[in-house]
Amino acid sequence: MKAVIAVPAIALVAYRAYSRNSLTPAGIFAAILTAVAHAVHPWNLPFVLLLVFFFAGTRVTHVKEKVKATLTVHSKGSSGGEGPRSHVQVFANSLTASILSLLHAYQLHLRKKALIASPTSSDGLGSLCFAWGGDLLVIGIIANYACVAADTFSSELGILSKGQPRLITSLTLRKVPRGTNGGVSLTGLAAGFLGSMVIVTTSLLFLPLCTDETAGRLGGGMAWTLEQRRTLILFLTVWGFLGSVLDSILGGLLQRSVTDVRTGKIVEGEGGVRVLISTDTNPNIIENYLPKADVKAALLKGEGRDPAEKPSRVVENGWDLLDNNDVNFLMAFTMSLGAMAIASWYWGVPLQSAFSLIAS
Repeated sequence: MKAVIAVPAIALVAYRAYSRNSLTPAGIFAAILTAVAHAVHPWNLPFVLLLVFFFAGTRVTHVKEKVKATLTVHSKGSSGGEGPRSHVQVFANSLTASILSLLHAYQLHLRKKALIASPTSSDGLGSLCFAWGGDLLVIGIIANYACVAADTFSSELGILSKGQPRLITSLTLRKVPRGTNGGVSLTGLAAGFLGSMVIVTTSLLFLPLCTDETAGRLGGGMAWTLEQRRTLILFLTVWGFLGSVLDSILGGLLQRSVTDVRTGKIVEGEGGVRVLISTDTNPNIIENYLPKADVKAALLKGEGRDPAEKPSRVVENGWDLLDNNDVNFLMAFTMSLGAMAIASWYWGVPLQSAFSLIAS
């Protein structure tokens, strides 16, 4: 991307994040590094996807923000939300795409040099435009943002669903409080599909697809057919949607959700980190480490606890293995590589070619 466009755009993102308090100072620094990693790519696509994800994600975060603040409890005791996003959250959503973007930029650089050096024998060197059956890394970049956008839309809009979400990892799909990791609703699923569609539509607008004009040129490729474009759009949109579903499954299984006993609301950690369980009187009593259902049963039976010693927080569901940022990164990484693997199979292109220096 041209510096004359990238530099003002990065400055705009940093200023907006600062003025809206959407990122912490460390988060702003991480966002700038991420933006630079995307901007060095010769195509506009990676940087544009980052901007669309940032602005669209910020927009849905502010939808009925005051209402959403009343639906959960902050881990520090205040009402609602996680607060400004940290550098860890920035990297959790964009690190995979940053690495793939840098690698692809380097491939294009070497590919261009090789094509210039051997213009008469360019077969096997790859194209400089995006061809059908071409760069797998590009599929991974788009898949990353389709998935994290779907997850963001699903989380931020799904919590506003009229009905209670249901736990996707429960055999009975039991109802859970809003904001529970693994809780899904029809509204949230539809929002996730919309988020994925936004990214994929943007991708098709900014992808330098090979056309009839590039077919006969150095570094060109066969023009895309309408059917091929439809196939790419459908696959990536559905794949991004499935990313939000995978995030819910991973969150429901591997991330502990904590409920505030007094309000019945989910407790959200600062910056997506783990929520500690404690009581007003004794943070080490055994009830703190029991599932919510077991705690309720013990309290109903009156098993020797003074009312003052009732736990203030209990486990709603999930194992305490990962925090929200870990889940987001694992989902984005898995879905990006998964999309590349499927494209590799469908196109008949070796997956290892994605990580070679020149050939695609």
